[in-house]
Amino acid sequence: MTVPDPLMSSFTLKGLTLRNRIVSTSHEPAYSEDGLPGDRYRAYHVEKARGGAGLTMIGGSALVSRDSTPAFGNLQLWKDEAEPLLRRLADEVHEHGAAVMTQLTHLGHRTSNYAGEWLSAVSVGAVREPAHRAFAKAAEQWDLDRVRQDFVDVAQRCRAAGLDGIELMAYGHFLDAFWTPFWNARDDEYGGSYENRMRYPLEVIRAVRAAVGPDFVVGVRMSFDEQRPGGVEPDEALRIAGDLTEAGIDFFSLIRGSIGTDAELGRVIPPMHTPAAPHLEFAGQIKRKLAVPVMHAARIADVETARYAIAEGLLDLVGMTRALIADPELPAKVRQGQTARIRPCVGAGMCIDGIYQSGAAYCIHNPSTGRELELPHRIDRATVVQRVAVIGAGPAGLEAARVLAERGHEARLYEAGDQVGGQLLLASRSPRRRDLRGIVDWRLDELARLGVPISLNTYVEAATLRDEDWDVVIVATGGTPAAPRVPGADLVLDTWDVLGGTHRPQGRVMVYDDHGGNQALDAAEALIRGGARVEIVTPERSVSPDVGAITASTYFTALAEAAVPITVLRRLHGVRRAEGGLAVELGVDGTEFREYRSVDWVVAEMGTDPVREVYDELTGRSVNLGAVDLGGLLALQAQSVVRNPEGAWRLFRIGDAVASRNVHAAMLDAARLCRAI
Repeated sequence: MTVPDPLMSSFTLKGLTLRNRIVSTSHEPAYSEDGLPGDRYRAYHVEKARGGAGLTMIGGSALVSRDSTPAFGNLQLWKDEAEPLLRRLADEVHEHGAAVMTQLTHLGHRTSNYAGEWLSAVSVGAVREPAHRAFAKAAEQWDLDRVRQDFVDVAQRCRAAGLDGIELMAYGHFLDAFWTPFWNARDDEYGGSYENRMRYPLEVIRAVRAAVGPDFVVGVRMSFDEQRPGGVEPDEALRIAGDLTEAGIDFFSLIRGSIGTDAELGRVIPPMHTPAAPHLEFAGQIKRKLAVPVMHAARIADVETARYAIAEGLLDLVGMTRALIADPELPAKVRQGQTARIRPCVGAGMCIDGIYQSGAAYCIHNPSTGRELELPHRIDRATVVQRVAVIGAGPAGLEAARVLAERGHEARLYEAGDQVGGQLLLASRSPRRRDLRGIVDWRLDELARLGVPISLNTYVEAATLRDEDWDVVIVATGGTPAAPRVPGADLVLDTWDVLGGTHRPQGRVMVYDDHGGNQALDAAEALIRGGARVEIVTPERSVSPDVGAITASTYFTALAEAAVPITVLRRLHGVRRAEGGLAVELGVDGTEFREYRSVDWVVAEMGTDPVREVYDELTGRSVNLGAVDLGGLLALQAQSVVRNPEGAWRLFRIGDAVASRNVHAAMLDAARLCRAI
């Protein structure tokens, strides 16, 4: 007898029946167009519906008021133009069997003074949140009246557009700033006592409930333990939840923690290297004391944990938001018994940090997420089968071989080393980034399923390829550490030496970072573990600018605990041997300023230089001489450049074999090129 999967069981939320318990909880991918849910935004959520989610929630922090300045690509649902776009999105999501809701909010102090229309931020008081740095004014009565009406108007718009419900955002934003003593220092009828602090949020919720009627689903996302001095603790949170329920709330999206700083946000949305589902048991304890259903999302990335949460009654609905970003077909694969084929979320945080760093959320190893319109998740079969050699089995080569095989081509993967993975193998040696190994392991499993042969310990030469008669050759040989171009560079180690264990520097070690990624921080931590006294130096005006906030905060905590000094705005000008070690010359860009440090070792992170030898040897034998039609590449059109009609094959480079970039860029290179072969 087959036991029903609790994760796939239906659930009824106030008359709304969801086909399963898997939810993509509200989050903002920053795919809006002029603040509206256009084609890109719609395609992203329709893909989740097509992939089998029970409920997809749009508009993380969708704005109800004009003066709530978009801080991270937020939807601006106060605009009249939003309604027909919401209706189209809802209709298409419903066609694929999923429900759809949106989160609504006024950001309050969690925004910027210097974006959008440059209107002043407004909050419960004249407060400032460290993360977004706006100085807010204290809300006056006319502010309270208009924002309350804004919530009402936008809630009605969402119902008219055919959404199945709304969720009011109440952690770290305008509404909950009134009920938490951490922010509320008012001395009027909206401050002081519990009743006064709850007055305004309850006014808003009652007004919204009255406006949308008794049958429309209205929930709240709130923290049940702010975990900070002066913040809301569980007992008071339960009292708040009881009052909100009485005012008309139908469900809670449960949060633990607060989001005023990067470090706090990293505990609410745990990154790579943190324990799985750290707040799940707490959520279960709270759920047992509430009268309405509960959903929760916080690093619940694997099916087994999600299934446990439902089976044990810890949650009614389980948020697998980042897991669905990595693989929107996750629910369908669960239903089909193909859980081993789910592309894993590795917790790299690019989906969260990307909205600030690159203007949109992306998955580190799913290049289709956020690009559904131009790079669909489903890979079409090719009409003509070609023989393709992929040289190099790092992330770019692995993805290229996978896509080619899905297209039906005869692909072979060559690797000069004795194992696949390239720089990911090195990066995953850091305890903090060990989950990156999942990117490699998933592709190895997929290549095995697809029957792609892998030749290890094989250095490819032109003769090797000529004997095999290939149609296309893809060079994905990656890069090697770049050295600083200064006198004495031969005295400098690189981060690969440290992370790979080739060298174990002791004593005084300067880590010079002219890259800005995780690599220098990983090396610094490895050196600290080995007993070295470390200083980090960078020519940037901030440390590791390419490392996202939720990840960086944990690095910097470790560096602070080890008393690691950090020096910014210092460029390396030279290294020489001196009595007692090395003399390092540093300067400030644009000035004649120089200073000197005495250390035992210098470890530099400068990115990588492309490994070109194979490419250079093969170029002259290729039809296109390595040239790429960039317009065709972006349009997923077959490459047709001919510069050498007598050539034997078409030749292309991808990933770090082109230039030093990140894992996502490597995946994107491979996807764009190979989808059109």
